[in-house]
Amino acid sequence: MRKLVLFLHASLDGFVEGPNGQMDIGWVSYDADLEKHAQEILSTADTVIWGRGTYQMMHSYWPSVPSNPSASQHELNHAEWIEKTAKVVFSTTLEKAEWNNSRLVKEDIEKEINTLKQQPGKDLVILGSPRFAHHLMQLDLIDEYKITVSPVLIGKGLPLFQGIKEKTNLKLIENKTFDSGAIGLVYQTVR
Repeated sequence: MRKLVLFLHASLDGFVEGPNGQMDIGWVSYDADLEKHAQEILSTADTVIWGRGTYQMMHSYWPSVPSNPSASQHELNHAEWIEKTAKVVFSTTLEKAEWNNSRLVKEDIEKEINTLKQQPGKDLVILGSPRFAHHLMQLDLIDEYKITVSPVLIGKGLPLFQGIKEKTNLKLIENKTFDSGAIGLVYQTVR
């Protein structure tokens, strides 16, 4: 069975974006080490799960990267990966998902995620979409948490965890320390 994996960057004080919204992530200790780590994580997935906001933000940026002469090799590789990867967008307000290999789901999140988990293929990855991830946490649908913690305190913003109503036991299955001082953590949900 495929796993639903949440992949997010967080500050040491537990925020996934700063006080200015989803574009406020300049505090992430992103370097060649984290690029490689992200590539390793994404190589285990063949489907991206997004909420509306993250889908729209990603769609407005990544398709333009291949024609950008100042794009790094990492950006070009990621743009190629994201273009060919299946993208499932959950939104009640979006009318259509136009990006290549995208599909819009407007209702019954829990049933759709469980159906996707039963299909053959690699893992499903929630790439960003922290607000949608909060909802999936409340539904107990996330199987693994892959969090990189940057060595910074930002004071306020959107918390990594929000609205948790019941205890969820997690098992640490991997941890890495990067040259930047960031830490990569992988926790598995214990059911």
